Amino acid sequence: MRPVSDHKVLYQAIASCTKCNLAQLRVKAVLPEGNSRSGIMMIAQSPGEVENRTGRMFVGPSGKLFDELLDAAGVSRNDFYLTNLIKCMLPKSRRPSRTQWEACTPWLEEEIRIISPRVVVPLGFQALKFLLIRAGMPRPPRKEYRFLFGKFIQTNDYLVYPLRHPTALLFNPEKRKVMTGNYSKLKQIVGGSVSNSRDLYL
Repeated sequence: MRPVSDHKVLYQAIASCTKCNLAQLRVKAVLPEGNSRSGIMMIAQSPGEVENRTGRMFVGPSGKLFDELLDAAGVSRNDFYLTNLIKCMLPKSRRPSRTQWEACTPWLEEEIRIISPRVVVPLGFQALKFLLIRAGMPRPPRKEYRFLFGKFIQTNDYLVYPLRHPTALLFNPEKRKVMTGNYSKLKQIVGGSVSNSRDLYL
């Protein structure tokens, strides 16, 4: 289920964006999906090769793992608004350059303004980095970001619940147990109970 017409102008602008060189690799625009009224926004890093070909989120190798983690948590894609930090495919899933970051993050800022989420779930390092910068919060050394996954962070605008990107399981299947545990709290978030549990905040 794609979000409805409230966002049509924004999505058309994203689909035709040529602000950086990633637009040259775009086959089909990968637009946000899911429930725009849920109040819960999930932010992944960028589309992969399969997503770029199909124009859909999480349909590549990480998509199956993503659905498995959601199923185990007792939630579904339609419980969330799903979007990407970087809107076009990054070759070999590398880090976005400063130019690409500066060209793309204003689209995400506009999405946050429109959606006005109560909870934001960044999937992976880059999305979490963006949210910490946006909130004006201190950022740990990159190697220490892993300690923030599965913890709650309160900002002035919304609650942040960082999770590892499902791709992490492709490289290290041994993380499944801890990731399943972290993803399991999504059930509480969807149910609205976490927002009233201040003892869970980082």
